[in-house]
Amino acid sequence: QVQLIESGGGLVQAGGSLRLSCAASGRTFSRYFMGWFRQAPGKEREFVALINWISGSTYYADSVKGRFTISRDNVKNTVYLQMNSLKPEDTAIYYCAARDTRSSIMANRVADYAYWGQGTQVTVSS
Repeated sequence: QVQLIESGGGLVQAGGSLRLSCAASGRTFSRYFMGWFRQAPGKEREFVALINWISGSTYYADSVKGRFTISRDNVKNTVYLQMNSLKPEDTAIYYCAARDTRSSIMANRVADYAYWGQGTQVTVSS
């Protein structure tokens, strides 16, 4: 019953920006972490960014730190990923994910999340 729907993907030139959105709907659940992951063709899904839903604390993969910003709007039940200074290597399908249980460590692994969106394609041309 929990649904995560991503939007905002598209084609952009290197150096450009995109903002991804992930709206949660359906059954209300305890939201502790929301994260963004990405998967390029032939590669495993990798961590991009996460946010503690209540505190707003964030954590980023080294590859995107300083360029991407994750944020949330609790009223709209939406998490965002602002992507600036995009590079061709950022090209991937981007997925949002939600964790509904507490964790004493940063939830930066695929296995840490129970709910997933269907993904939105981001393509960065050189």
